[in-house]
Amino acid sequence: MKILYIHNDYARPSGEEHASEEIVELLREHGHEVRWFKRSSAEIANSKLGQIKSFFTGIYNPSTAKALKKVLQEYKPDVVQVQNLYPLISTSIFKPLKEGGYPVVMRCPNYRLFCPNGLCLDTQGVVCEQCWGKGKEIWCVRKNCTNNKFKSLGYAARNTFARITGSIRKGVDMFIVQSEFQKRKFESQGIPAEHIGILPGIVPAIENVTDKGIGEFVTFVGRVSAEKGIYEFIDAARSLPHIPFKVAGNLDSSFEIPKDTPKNVEFVGFCKGDALNELYLKSRIIVVPSKWYEGFPNVIVRAMLLTRPVITTNIGAMQSIIDNDINGLLVPHADSCSLMKAIEKLWPNVELCTQMGIKGKEKADALYSRDEIYKSLMDIYKRAIEHNK
Repeated sequence: MKILYIHNDYARPSGEEHASEEIVELLREHGHEVRWFKRSSAEIANSKLGQIKSFFTGIYNPSTAKALKKVLQEYKPDVVQVQNLYPLISTSIFKPLKEGGYPVVMRCPNYRLFCPNGLCLDTQGVVCEQCWGKGKEIWCVRKNCTNNKFKSLGYAARNTFARITGSIRKGVDMFIVQSEFQKRKFESQGIPAEHIGILPGIVPAIENVTDKGIGEFVTFVGRVSAEKGIYEFIDAARSLPHIPFKVAGNLDSSFEIPKDTPKNVEFVGFCKGDALNELYLKSRIIVVPSKWYEGFPNVIVRAMLLTRPVITTNIGAMQSIIDNDINGLLVPHADSCSLMKAIEKLWPNVELCTQMGIKGKEKADALYSRDEIYKSLMDIYKRAIEHNK
């Protein structure tokens, strides 16, 4: 099968890039041919002119549609998979895709179809679905959800255009979500259940790792930003000065390391591959204190595969992955006190950490293996082809 994968990379590497690359690698492992059609936000990063340009290209970019049409005529894919469209690709691509009669699958790792910033989280760190109801995208502007009025207006404009034209809903045969929770949310916004497939995130194959014992620190892995719960993580560390904490990931552009960060917190930067596995294995507990719904945090599944217990929040996708008191602990989101107590409970109990790690691996092997995910992806492609007919 020939697959064309369309994606607008972020200015800095993110979970979306890693997830899309893993899907492509999985397809190639099974003999499929995959070609990329990409743009990158790095093209306009740190450029005022580029940012002004992206306001309009995010709404509709005819030059991208024209470029895609040439690729389609030359490559003739069997299926087209779309991921991020903004700000340089836009919904313009659906015109040549539908004119060519190509089956289209869209992977939705967040809620950007209905929430302009994709997070369902306002600037106060509170879960927000106001753009889903009366007033729609105007709430993104009123609440200034990106903390930049021009940017918030641009986000709202492109979502409004996509909604009014119906270009995404008409142009996509199957939507890929990552959890049952996310599927229910999409259904509530009018996406028919038969046009939604669930595909959990893919963790890279983990091979040739040696267990390092119980681990020496508590670790946060992921984009270092407010919605990921980094401030709550730092607050918990402040209350537990006898425990070493580590933070692994790129710093979000809106985040600065607080001046009062305690000495027991170390920022180690972005890690991947063997270095990331090594970090997990040297950790006693992995903490994912996210304050938004998430799509499917691969950091959790990697921890499970490496037999590490996980402490995460009881919101969104996380609550369907971690079973409280079995393979980890669930705590209220945006609650640093509860997070601290959960860490304090697990840290000294080596036996409990080990048991939870084993249970986590059992679940991950059964539900989130590469073979199971490949089968699910092929089923989604098959359904997309049938819907397209």
